[in-house]
Amino acid sequence: MSVLYVVGTPIGNLSDMTPRAIEILNNVDFIAAEDTRVTLKLLNKFEIKKPLISYFEHNRTEKGQYIVDRIKNGEKCAIVTDAGMPCISDPGEDLVKLCREQNVRVEVVPGPTAVMSALAVSGLSCSRFCFEGFLSTAKKSRFEHLESLKNETRTMVFYEAPHKLKATLNDMKKYFGGERKISLCRELTKLHEEVVLTNLDDAINMYEQNEPRGEFVLVIDGAEIKNNMIDSLDEALLIMREMVNSGKSKTDAAKLMAKSSVFKKNDLYKLLVEEN
Repeated sequence: MSVLYVVGTPIGNLSDMTPRAIEILNNVDFIAAEDTRVTLKLLNKFEIKKPLISYFEHNRTEKGQYIVDRIKNGEKCAIVTDAGMPCISDPGEDLVKLCREQNVRVEVVPGPTAVMSALAVSGLSCSRFCFEGFLSTAKKSRFEHLESLKNETRTMVFYEAPHKLKATLNDMKKYFGGERKISLCRELTKLHEEVVLTNLDDAINMYEQNEPRGEFVLVIDGAEIKNNMIDSLDEALLIMREMVNSGKSKTDAAKLMAKSSVFKKNDLYKLLVEEN
């Protein structure tokens, strides 16, 4: 049966590999890997011998259709990333989209994920959250991203590399304030796993004295809902309709409502557009 398996792999501790993941990798015809050297170590650990194809950010356009064509010709493929679930801040997302567009069967083999693992041990609210991935290195996009989250009331989860951590913490302080709680989750499931629950001011001070090491997941407390902030989407939409009826553009209505509600300007504008 031709199929693409999306296979989760350990985020650090190889003992977290699931029996089903091992079985699937043993039974596919080939494996698409982010870094074949990293995946080869995993395969050797479990004595799995399968052909590997490199599939990563810079060759996804070229290799994506090649992989899909092989599957359509009757082969079974597994896609893995270096650590965790493929497609989460990972080019595997594009391969799955390509398969869906061409009616190629896709099945998931769940495994560890840094997002959920960090959230679970963060000490912050887990009931509602949003995953924001990596912040852009381009200043304009980076600051627009942070600005859009200034009033976000859900717990926010970010990924960050050690060499960018200090700059990221300082940028977050500008938009969220130094007192905002943050849980810095480092090297999850590995030998030097560490989770520190603090605030942005103290986190900045801590890493001014200690150079960051290892991969980080940052879990940040959401903004408090202010008494005068509108938190009902129906109410926000009603007020925006009145603004538009009185002559304001949809863009201006969404912009004004974003300032007096817990919702993002782009989301509000989309709601207005979808009504027509």
